[in-house]
Amino acid sequence: MKFHKNELGKAAEYVLDNVKSKTLCFHGDMGAGKTTLVKSIVEKLGGDNSANSPTFGLVNEYHDQNGNLLAYHFDFYRIENEMEALDLGLEDYLNSKAWIFIEWPGKIESLLPQNSDSIFLHFIDENTRSIEFSAD
Repeated sequence: MKFHKNELGKAAEYVLDNVKSKTLCFHGDMGAGKTTLVKSIVEKLGGDNSANSPTFGLVNEYHDQNGNLLAYHFDFYRIENEMEALDLGLEDYLNSKAWIFIEWPGKIESLLPQNSDSIFLHFIDENTRSIEFSAD
């Protein structure tokens, strides 16, 4: 699917309609729109509109309008090895019932659940991206 940056809601709905699990792994170059798409997905799930990149904290929690836990969002760009993810408590997060959004999943490949979905974002031009899916 191709989408224009003004069609993020449509792209988020497309993702939610096509994934098979609640663990979503986002692949794409820096600036491809991974965090922006996660933010739109959180909004479609009823999130409180506070989604942003967890790059410096590694993980963000998102809640619904009633304060209930909705999702965890990881950005593993800055980690050096899988042990850092384990030290963060990744296994506990993965065992929760919340949605899990992971940017830079290649950094923790052996730790990913078998039933996770991979979402690949590709640049088409400055305002357009494409989305591809692959079930892991």
